[in-house]
Amino acid sequence: MAAALSSSIDKMRDHYDVVVIGSGYGGGIASSRLARAGKTVCVLERGEEKQPGDYPNRGPGLLAEVQFDAPVARAGSKTALLDVRYNKDINVVVGCGLGGTSLINAGIGLRPDPSVFITDAWPAELRVKAVLDDYFARAEDMLKPSFAPSAFLNAGKAVALGEAAKKLGRTADPLPVLVNFEPLPNDTNHVGVTQLPCVGCGDCVTGCNYKAKNTVIMNYLPDAKKHSAEIFVLARVGYVEKADGGWRVCGDGVDEKGNEAAFTVTGKVVILAAGALGSTEVLLRSQEKGLPLSKQVGNHFSTNGDMIGFAYNTDYIVNGIGLGARAPNPNSPIGPTATAMIDFRHDSGANGGFVLEEAAIPGALSALLAPLLAIEARLQRSQISDDLRDSVRKEFLEIESKLLGAYTGADKNTLSLILLANDDSMGRMILSDDRLRIDWPGLGKQAQFERASELMQRVTQTLGGEYIQNPIWNDLTNHNLVTSHPLGGCVMADNADSGVVNHKGQVFSGAPDGGVHEGLYVMDGSVVPTALGVNPLLTISALAERSCRHLAQDYGWAFAY
Repeated sequence: MAAALSSSIDKMRDHYDVVVIGSGYGGGIASSRLARAGKTVCVLERGEEKQPGDYPNRGPGLLAEVQFDAPVARAGSKTALLDVRYNKDINVVVGCGLGGTSLINAGIGLRPDPSVFITDAWPAELRVKAVLDDYFARAEDMLKPSFAPSAFLNAGKAVALGEAAKKLGRTADPLPVLVNFEPLPNDTNHVGVTQLPCVGCGDCVTGCNYKAKNTVIMNYLPDAKKHSAEIFVLARVGYVEKADGGWRVCGDGVDEKGNEAAFTVTGKVVILAAGALGSTEVLLRSQEKGLPLSKQVGNHFSTNGDMIGFAYNTDYIVNGIGLGARAPNPNSPIGPTATAMIDFRHDSGANGGFVLEEAAIPGALSALLAPLLAIEARLQRSQISDDLRDSVRKEFLEIESKLLGAYTGADKNTLSLILLANDDSMGRMILSDDRLRIDWPGLGKQAQFERASELMQRVTQTLGGEYIQNPIWNDLTNHNLVTSHPLGGCVMADNADSGVVNHKGQVFSGAPDGGVHEGLYVMDGSVVPTALGVNPLLTISALAERSCRHLAQDYGWAFAY
């Protein structure tokens, strides 16, 4: 077991040079870079610290790691790993724990198309060719994206996507993923953390138990701690307010003895890095308590164009169910959660602007999978054309999965699909009864989601399967959607009339003179003003790297990468 990176809140000092709220990509980067500048740094994380080996790999354990927040009720522990937010238009899944959503994402490290940054939604300073290239490279140098080896790219789900691509006149390209695939010298990575090669279990999105995934707890956070940053878990921030010489952060947490306790800590600089939901919530609450801010706080929420679907019971052995508690089998690897994509971003016509990726379903869900997929297939079968109805062989495969489980029959031949596109970034986040809610009437009926579903149906047809669309995206639910890539809420802009922070991440004061709150920053997905068309982690990281560089320059601080 690795040595703990974190402490309890009773070890916290009263004041630091820098207080970082959140520990995902933005928070990890800020803590590492500013600790390297020789500053005293405090990192506050609302969840627990989990290390490889601590993540759920069976159904009951996974259920215990889910927290659910809906307008009418909350359920589950407030520190559960998977934080699910239900709203009438859009559901959101984010990570809760040291390392943030890096713990539960697929770790896909794609750069967006440069054309994404040339719209007026971005500050003028970022509408410059290649302005982020150096910062993308800095983030890649720490996060180490790489392509899966041939053993995984020539395995079931990647091969199935490749066959679909070929039949559509396209190719399936390898995805850069934040996973280590090679033995390292002395099993030690570039920041001195024990790291091992991927075993191909397919369970990246419920937490890597094999020390292979490059989450923030494998790079930026241990680097921050090595440079004397102090990291605290079970520390939930409520709001920030001005204090003499800086900022006061107020929250509640749990001390070493397990007792709940309020805390306050001050910092010359405070960096909000709690994610699109968390940072927006803190600023909205701070605004309610009198902090003058832009009226745009909470606006321009985006789903990043997320859409999911399933090519059920195809003609191909997909082998796309994670192993969960099963032992890895090198003769039948699943690979990381995602390994390949079909890139439609530059296409004209109905397919244009999409990235389609294959994925593995977590093994902890395997016991529920066979009945759920079979039921959903039958519910949607009336919408499938006659030439796709089950043959006798397919019917037998479905029965096989029901009797023998998800690693057989129809489920073994089912390909999970993730599609990323665009939306109009017009969601609105508000506080209701001191809880964050998202309002976006008509979101699920936007044309791009219908086009996305049609594309996934065509892919399914090429594989001889039945298309199962997102089960909650239908007329009965008013086409409710789900995203794991929330963006916006504290967006970057040229001024406070258009956004919440400037190009450096400094928070606008909301005053007519366009000034900023000295020492208050946001560095996470909440600052991204548009959908990116790709998985956003690398863009979030590059923007945070850039903000840290500007912050250090403005304060006369220096750090070595």
